[in-house]
Amino acid sequence: MPDIRVAVLTISDTRSLTDDKSGDLLTAFIHADEHHLADRRLVPDDIYAIRAQVSQWIADPQVQVVVTTGGTGFTGRDSTPEALTPLFDKHIEGFGELFRQLSYEDIGTSTIQSRAVGGMANGTLIFSLPGSAGAVTMGWEKILHNQLDINFRPCNFAELIPRFLER
Repeated sequence: MPDIRVAVLTISDTRSLTDDKSGDLLTAFIHADEHHLADRRLVPDDIYAIRAQVSQWIADPQVQVVVTTGGTGFTGRDSTPEALTPLFDKHIEGFGELFRQLSYEDIGTSTIQSRAVGGMANGTLIFSLPGSAGAVTMGWEKILHNQLDINFRPCNFAELIPRFLER
């Protein structure tokens, strides 16, 4: 499996890096799959703070994947999709669709409140997960683990990363 460089961003008004269970889980999954943690940050649930951090990573050729956790719900402060989607060069509609389909098995119709999104910007994959530990675990184990594994068939994002900036 190639060493994919993944940055993790937790979006929260109430957590810190010392009590960020979802960020800790993502970091553990990244290491277990033998990828490299390129960076890890926590920002408040603010469109411009989120966009600024993710923009910094998509401008960095050393970051190939960004995974965010938090800010995908429907409260007034939940703004992750609004922050990220304007950055996307390409949307990965199937990511959010599949996330909600899988989530339905666990939480039923409450899954309609999830606004998980995926896209690509400047050759960097971006996946936004809800902030709960269960959502992060399901998103990684049932979607991202395989898509970041070059051996997964019939196809995966890992093998395409070198081609994302082709013109």
